[in-house]
Amino acid sequence: MAFEFPDLPYDFNALEPHIDAQTMEIHYDRHHRTYYNNFVGAVKDTPLADQSLEDIMGDVSSDSAPAVRNNGGGLYNHILYWNSMCAGGSSASDALSSAINDTFGSQEELQKQMTQAGLTRFGSGFAWLIVQDGKLVVTSTPNQDNPLMSVADQQGTPILALDVWEHAYYLKYQNKRPEYIEQWFEVVDWAKVSSRYSSLA
Repeated sequence: MAFEFPDLPYDFNALEPHIDAQTMEIHYDRHHRTYYNNFVGAVKDTPLADQSLEDIMGDVSSDSAPAVRNNGGGLYNHILYWNSMCAGGSSASDALSSAINDTFGSQEELQKQMTQAGLTRFGSGFAWLIVQDGKLVVTSTPNQDNPLMSVADQQGTPILALDVWEHAYYLKYQNKRPEYIEQWFEVVDWAKVSSRYSSLA
């Protein structure tokens, strides 16, 4: 299959004031595009070029080529990250809300656990809400790894991605990762998260 660089689902300034337009532009058009270009170059003229990105991620192990693992992860992770947000945020479906309450006790407790996962991820990485054996789980991964990979501590299907690399927030928040995460929750697209959840239920 031909891998295409995905369009950003909103304008660079759509998430203001929570995530600034300059950060969005640099993050999307330089960082994400570099992962895409490097990944396409790494899989060109190999059997991987005929697989889906999700299948490639599912086959990543500690023996995988770093160019595929790092750049494929960067491509996949950012696609989910962009599509985890929208202007003004949105609400979770009844089904997802019920699952959140059953698993975590409340939406607030889920956000608390995701915040903790993001804050305790040393260096760069992502915090995730995943579906693992039908259950919701909060986890995190280093660098551009993700829970589809066998190298992840917790494997499952990601439905929400929080990028805690410094380039995701440093221009606006400097070293204040807690403030960035707090503001990120203001633009989470829970409707899309709900749709991903329902497709796995």
